[in-house]
Amino acid sequence: MTFCLDATIIKPENNLEIKNAVILLHGYGGDGNDISMLSLNWKRHLTNTIFICPNGHEVCPINPSGFQWFDLTKDDAKYVLEQSLIAETKLKKFIDEVKNEYNLSNNKICLSGFSQGCMMSINLGLTSEEEFNCIVGFSGKIINQEDLNLRKKISTNTLLIHGDSDQVVSPNFLLEAKDFFIRNNVEIETHLIKNCDHHIPVEASSIALSYISKKFNNF
Repeated sequence: MTFCLDATIIKPENNLEIKNAVILLHGYGGDGNDISMLSLNWKRHLTNTIFICPNGHEVCPINPSGFQWFDLTKDDAKYVLEQSLIAETKLKKFIDEVKNEYNLSNNKICLSGFSQGCMMSINLGLTSEEEFNCIVGFSGKIINQEDLNLRKKISTNTLLIHGDSDQVVSPNFLLEAKDFFIRNNVEIETHLIKNCDHHIPVEASSIALSYISKKFNNF
C-alpha cells in the first residue's frame, strides 16, 4: 500500500507477527530515516513491533533536504497553531492508513516524536476519538495549551523526556506540559536528563524503551 506520507518502515525480523506499532515523528528539518535510528536498539526488545517513520508533509525551508510538520519561519503563535492543525489532519489520515494496512487498533500504537514531532504526538494523542497505547515525547512542548484544552478528548498515558541544557526547546516546557497533563487527569511520567542539549541520548532512549515495553505488555 502507498501511504499519504512517505515513510521509512522497519518490520519485525524473521517475519514475526506484527502485534504493535511505534509511529516515530522526526523533528524540524529532519526526516523519517533520521528518527528511525531509534528502532535499531528498540526492535531487539520489541520483537513483534513495526516501526513507521513518516516524512513531514512539507519540505523545510531552513533545510531543504529535510522536512517539517509546520512552518517556524514566522514568530506568530496563531500562524504556528494553524499550520500544526494542517499537519494534524495529514497525520490522522496517515495513522488511519497504518491501522488499516496492519490491522491495528489505537491501543496497539505508541505515538513518539522528537521536538516538533513530540509536539505533534501530544496533540494527536489527546485529540483522537480513542486512546492510543501511549505517547513518548523527546525535547518537545505543548504547541498551544488553550487550544489543546478545548479539543482534548482522551487521556493517553504519556512519557516526556527533556535535556536540562536544551537551548532550542527550553526544559521549562517540560514542567509546563507536566502541569497541563496533571490538571487534565492524564497519567504523565517525566524525566529530565542532566547535561543534555537538544538531542536523544542513550539514557533517554533506554528510558523510553522500558516504558513502551511495559505499556505494550499490558495489552
